[in-house]
Amino acid sequence: MKSKVSHPYCEDFFVRERNKTIEVHVGNLKLGAENPIRVQSMTTTDTMDTEASVAQSIRMIDAGCELVRLTAPSKNEAENMGEIKRILNEKGYHAPLVADIHFTPNAAEIAARLIEKVRVNPGNYADKKKFEEIEYTDESYRQELLRIEQKFTPLIKICKENRTAMRIGTNHGSLSDRILSRFGDTPEGMVESAMEFLRICVKNDFHELVISMKASNTLVMVQAYRLLISTMKAENMYFPLHLGVTEAGDGEDGRIKSAVGIGALLEDGIGDTIRVSLTEDPEFEIPVAKKLVEKFENQSNIKLVQKGLNISYNPFEYKKRETSSVHNIGGKNHPIVFADLSQKNEIKAANFFGFGYNYSMQLDKWNLRDQAADYLYLGNNELDFEIPGTLGAVFNAELWEEKYKNQAHCYPVFNKFSIDKCDTAGLDLYFLELDLEEDTFDLITKHSKAILVVTTFYDNKAQLLRKFRCELDERQIHNPVIIRLEYETTDLERFQLNASSDFGVHLIDGFGDGVWIKGPHSLVDINSLSFGILQATRTRISKTEYISCPSCGRTLFDLQETTAKIRQKTSHLKGIKIGIMGCIVNGPGEMADADYGYVGTGPGKINLYKEKTVVRKNVNEEEAVDALIDLIKENGDWVELSATDA
Repeated sequence: MKSKVSHPYCEDFFVRERNKTIEVHVGNLKLGAENPIRVQSMTTTDTMDTEASVAQSIRMIDAGCELVRLTAPSKNEAENMGEIKRILNEKGYHAPLVADIHFTPNAAEIAARLIEKVRVNPGNYADKKKFEEIEYTDESYRQELLRIEQKFTPLIKICKENRTAMRIGTNHGSLSDRILSRFGDTPEGMVESAMEFLRICVKNDFHELVISMKASNTLVMVQAYRLLISTMKAENMYFPLHLGVTEAGDGEDGRIKSAVGIGALLEDGIGDTIRVSLTEDPEFEIPVAKKLVEKFENQSNIKLVQKGLNISYNPFEYKKRETSSVHNIGGKNHPIVFADLSQKNEIKAANFFGFGYNYSMQLDKWNLRDQAADYLYLGNNELDFEIPGTLGAVFNAELWEEKYKNQAHCYPVFNKFSIDKCDTAGLDLYFLELDLEEDTFDLITKHSKAILVVTTFYDNKAQLLRKFRCELDERQIHNPVIIRLEYETTDLERFQLNASSDFGVHLIDGFGDGVWIKGPHSLVDINSLSFGILQATRTRISKTEYISCPSCGRTLFDLQETTAKIRQKTSHLKGIKIGIMGCIVNGPGEMADADYGYVGTGPGKINLYKEKTVVRKNVNEEEAVDALIDLIKENGDWVELSATDA
């Protein structure tokens, strides 16, 4: 069924074009329109500590940060931002400063007179969050909007008078009780939360605006941005967008999750400024963000696609593409993961450790980890030992025909030349390798049972894969599809970011029955990346998920150290989501997307959550990690660490 999108979220689904926005001025920095995608971050210092805030801001700017955000939880911090700006300017640093406002409109009004931009959160600027469900009539809801307008308009007037820009930043984790009661915990609720404030700005002829739709769930985040653009277009609004996956975490997981969400939007030309929110020092976020942006700046190897085609799915909700089920591929199965040993000179059991299998010679037994690949591509390499029965071995067609045709768990992969040389009628599982830029639909129609392995070396992979998916749907072809992409970069971080962006956009849209990643990196790194992308897109859960905020001046404990402690003790709890929040701004709300929460509530004090309910208050920080584990045990979600996972 064709998606009913009255206002498409991007200019063309099959040709990447920059999303059209107006130009906004943040001090001397120009945002949106044809300007470059700007990179920003946020300090983790106490804003009242002028020396530390200046020093960290300088490190961020030296790393390439183009906007520096600082928290302003009260009037004092807002006032001190003027002093921080003065000292930075004296030292020759003129990057615009942004005041991050939650709960305190008077702090926003002070900051708007002193610095270049204020960020307000519609969820808590004029509303209080008590997790109450409230019934509204149309009239009572209209009265609430009038109340918000009365409270918000003074800030708009100050921003206009001082030529101060504003970000209206919706967070999935801090939607107001009012919005939740009316629209639910949904992308629609996130969009409406921002639109209420946007309409007040437009009514007051104020347009120096940037909008964001942040969430820790990449599907919610991407769908919310898409819906925001469609909604703004319907009301003739074209404001620039700030992109970010909030509470993405640290290390590889944080990079993958950020690239999946931010990259899925950049793939469609959406986004005017980005922040990669890592639970690391802010200056370390900047090189990651710059590499992600560079992916789209450096693309020149483009395969042209006919403009004006329609998409065959609804981009505002997740629904897996309907495919046939063949063994453990397609249908309702989760996406499978390929490991690739085709370039090895000699195949040894020790190689299998890199993709989740460990052979014990003493016990003559294979042990599988949660992140164990499902299929192994050997190409023209031979295999002279027995492999686990859970692992499928895939050979090039000629070798398979010669040596493995009658062996269990061994399967051929054909190309367009070799497939007509073999009778595939009796095969229950076989793979067909295809290039996206070639018209192969007659071949696919002849082989309705084949698992399609699609690849391309063009830069506009998102558009080519989307076109292929829509053509399959148009022809009602239901073959499962494995996406295979290869990368040349030896920079592991860039490799992770590029692959996460390329695969993420399709998995978020329900396309792809498997991932097959190739590149000049270890089997361990490629396997971890493959499962990380599936975890970040919520299409296959294979490990604990940490919803960990990046820290800021409001943080009440050492987030990096605490996250490491919690990870060390809980990383074996497959499928459990643990939120680790430095303060109450997003903490309670983000617990709605987590199974358990660890939230700073005061100096040295932690509140523990089961989902969004506080179950233990003011636990001493020294005891809080153990108390969290006790809470997980009490609710029956704890498992002991197995010997193979240790």
